[in-house]
Amino acid sequence: MIHVARRFVFGLLSLFASLPAQDAGAAPAIVTEVIDYRDGDTALQGYLAVPVNAKAAPAIMVVHEWKGHGDYARHRAEMLARAGYVALACDMYGKGVFAKDHDEAGKLAGVFFQDRSKMRTRAAAGLDVLRARPEVDKDRLFVMGYCFGGTTSLECARAGMPGVRGVASFHGNLTSPQPAAAGAVAAKVIVFHGADDAWVNPGLPGFEKEMREAKADWQLVSFGGAVHSFTVKEAGNDKSQGMAYDAKADARSWSMLLAFLAECLAK
Repeated sequence: MIHVARRFVFGLLSLFASLPAQDAGAAPAIVTEVIDYRDGDTALQGYLAVPVNAKAAPAIMVVHEWKGHGDYARHRAEMLARAGYVALACDMYGKGVFAKDHDEAGKLAGVFFQDRSKMRTRAAAGLDVLRARPEVDKDRLFVMGYCFGGTTSLECARAGMPGVRGVASFHGNLTSPQPAAAGAVAAKVIVFHGADDAWVNPGLPGFEKEMREAKADWQLVSFGGAVHSFTVKEAGNDKSQGMAYDAKADARSWSMLLAFLAECLAK
């Protein structure tokens, strides 16, 4: 038995020695670029993150949370680029517009919650930026977002935007005054939801009914104990406030997202 064990260990060592050396701490090189674009008369500014030497790559649009386009969405775009995707952190409010507090954020987001056609049009402007990039396969697009951005991603699915193969919502509002018609949702849908999110929970039954009636390919992942903003470290850890970071839910939802992206954006 000892000789067998030794041969097994030596065999493993030989196998590992034959594999190419890897730097466990290295990440694929990326380049970033600030992108100015427009939706009609509104000047917008996005942030593009691209893997070096990307060619005909799948692309993801990241829609910011309700305060506006800032470091959070840009960081997520960089994470996606390091995973091999072209990623654009889009701008829904306007160049340089970022809420100073939640009251102001509510007013900015409220304009789009009340006018879903405007939300869809503004999101489509960001997707046009991605389609125009030479590094991008325009038929392999994905939209994801956080809070307000999660709602926006779902509106992209409801609208059946061209080339969008999938959408993901992280702690987003799930309701819509313009629900999807039967057969309209071509994109695959995944929703990451805090099971104790008191703001989103009331919309769950209606959303599930909408997805069933639309005959969509959809899934809902509910994280026990998580509340609103569970992916946002800046939300703090006091769940009694209704918004709080949950490290486990954040890590698990990201891992699930990467698996979902691989499924949706395969050639």
